[in-house]
Amino acid sequence: MDMQVNVRFIDNLEQAKAEIRAIGSDTAGIGLMAPKGVHRVLKISGVNPKQANIIKQEMLSKGGEAAITRGAVDHSVETTDVLLMATLKQYRAFIDKLKMQPFGLAKLAASISEALDNLEGRKVRVLNCRGKELEIGRRTLVMGILNATPDSFSDGGRFMEPAAALEQAHRMVEDGADIIDLGGVSTRPGYSEISIEEELSRVLPVLERLVQEITVPISIDTWRAGVAQEALAAGAHIINDQWALRGDPELAGVVARYQAPIMLMHNGQDSNYRDMMAEIAGFLRQSIEIARQAGIPREHIIIDPGIGFAKTYEQNLEVLRRLKELTVLGCPILLGTSRKSVIGNTLHLPVNERVEGTGATVALGIACGADIVRVHDVKEMVRVARMADAIVRGGAGEG
Repeated sequence: MDMQVNVRFIDNLEQAKAEIRAIGSDTAGIGLMAPKGVHRVLKISGVNPKQANIIKQEMLSKGGEAAITRGAVDHSVETTDVLLMATLKQYRAFIDKLKMQPFGLAKLAASISEALDNLEGRKVRVLNCRGKELEIGRRTLVMGILNATPDSFSDGGRFMEPAAALEQAHRMVEDGADIIDLGGVSTRPGYSEISIEEELSRVLPVLERLVQEITVPISIDTWRAGVAQEALAAGAHIINDQWALRGDPELAGVVARYQAPIMLMHNGQDSNYRDMMAEIAGFLRQSIEIARQAGIPREHIIIDPGIGFAKTYEQNLEVLRRLKELTVLGCPILLGTSRKSVIGNTLHLPVNERVEGTGATVALGIACGADIVRVHDVKEMVRVARMADAIVRGGAGEG
């Protein structure tokens, strides 16, 4: 038989070990070689020239590479980005040396180590939703959207009445929804702001019926501490905050007191970015820290890239294309693309004809790291998620 050359794409250490094991190497050899089989590229921002030159010197000494701007060499710039390129074996040796360096580099070494750990594949974890448990990571969870609003872009006014909302929630659970996300305020472009009293009057009557009859956790889509307080007191399980604790400074404290999980979505006032994915990650990293400072444990935090918020059409596509980069934060990722304008603008279809486009974003989102998908068409997207899981998670979508 002629010799052949094939390729293997290795994403993490376990895959590297499996490939080497399949060759027939012994246990000691697998342990030594596997860290050489995983290559990572990390980008660090805000590095001063003194730090940058030490980083480059130490990484080069370990056999890796560090790209810095030219001006960092002669200190003609104030800061530079650094692009690190190395195998896990090289990173380990580099981190050990960086820990011994001054100028804040020991702290950076810890951050690099944490980032590398977060990139080692999906972790299966149990999310305690105030007594209801959700297993995240084994399969993709589906969150069904329930809008108690008259002006939602997709189904405004259909589920304002508690009886109609309850019927829809039951339908979504029967179709496979793992979470019901109840919202009382539209977030469509050009929406009208409403008072906290109006939001509560829409949400609470529906919520009171849901917590009595619906078996899955109920999430409340709100950024207001007052609404979260009343909803959690009435039995809600999760808070879904479209402003990632930036809209109301009291919200983090409320969520912490009720020991509820929180979903933090990237948002902003404009779409002007120098390095979009780095800035989205930075925004979410700051929100995670706000949550933790308030007493919300990291294991209660879910992140959302905010498709359709503070992003142009092209930027929304780029976020979807690069979604995997957010796995560096180490939190489960929620993806909400259902029927959104990025689909309408791509396929030139009205809201009620975007199910296939939504399915494409769900499938590719799961392949790129999404753990939860927020959707209107639950039955169809459960099927998409199960098929995607069977491919991406090695059969975890079965059953």
